[in-house]
Amino acid sequence: MGEKVLMKGNEAFAEAVIRGGCRFYFGYPITPQSEIPEFMSRELPKRGGKFLQAESELGAVNMAYGCGAAGGRGFISSSSPGIALMQEGMSFLCGAEVPVTILNVSRGGPGIGSIQPGQADYNQVTRGGGNGDYKIPVFAPASIQEAVDILYEAPEIADKFRNPVMVLADGLMGQMMEPVLLPEPKPEITSADIPKVKPWAISGSEKGERSVVKSLRLQPEVLEAHVSHLFEKYAVMEKELERVECEGLEDAEVVFVAFGTMARLAREAMELLEADGIKAGLIRPISLWPYPYSAFEKLSGKTKVVVSVELSMGQMMQDIKLGVLGRCPVKLICRTGGMLPTSLEVVEKTKKILEEVR
Repeated sequence: MGEKVLMKGNEAFAEAVIRGGCRFYFGYPITPQSEIPEFMSRELPKRGGKFLQAESELGAVNMAYGCGAAGGRGFISSSSPGIALMQEGMSFLCGAEVPVTILNVSRGGPGIGSIQPGQADYNQVTRGGGNGDYKIPVFAPASIQEAVDILYEAPEIADKFRNPVMVLADGLMGQMMEPVLLPEPKPEITSADIPKVKPWAISGSEKGERSVVKSLRLQPEVLEAHVSHLFEKYAVMEKELERVECEGLEDAEVVFVAFGTMARLAREAMELLEADGIKAGLIRPISLWPYPYSAFEKLSGKTKVVVSVELSMGQMMQDIKLGVLGRCPVKLICRTGGMLPTSLEVVEKTKKILEEVR
């Protein structure tokens, strides 16, 4: 086991994905994740990798498409409005079954919004802004260490399913510093390995016949069969990639649902409520897609209300209601625009909600 080192979130994210096997980065600076391209420009050449600053987010996602189609392990990162620009390319990546690791260090919106942290990209990343029927696994870590662990694993998940994989952090996590234990570097996939481990990848004419990677399928029956194939794959993802953490659901009067940094705040609110004699639980979705609906089956008859705590105007509420299925009311505690609630604010609002539903 190595020693823990104190790292800024963005730099830890970048280091983790390099150690996870990514050797190609395409990106464009945007706050609050600009340390990532800066780190990659300095570190990737030392590790035998390539850094390329694109002319825009549109350029970055399509460069990653080309890299992935040729069998390379690519990584792209951006923040909310930049991810919006990339979503056309994400549809292409899914249609062509090209693996890429994507990181969104989200900020306030809509539009350019602010450079402060936000979670209002929830619908954007779980429902998708690109065209057509496609799905991208989305993981939402609650600490820098958890983000490191997920980003280390993400390139292999992307390769296994031939699909992009996204990690949703936020500006707070990207800019804070925490001690992290960095994993051992994985062996990189060399150009000599690609024909064996990725026989579908483009390789020119060296092997006698060309591989073709594309999302264009002009014959309706061919496209329909391809989309059906994709959704068979997504069904496997739903079974294998669902991740959730549950605490104190057995006797909770109120159950918080929160992801990312807001889950940490909700956990502190749980402790404060406990001191006041109010039992609280927590459902923390780690995978936002596939969403852990099954966790809500653990709600007990003692639960009077489920409360979503989020940095948006309730974008996760639809999924929570689908999980709760009318067993109890679902309420919202939120801030937006880059504003962060305090744990005391959450406690105060929770007590008022409990008065209403009791």
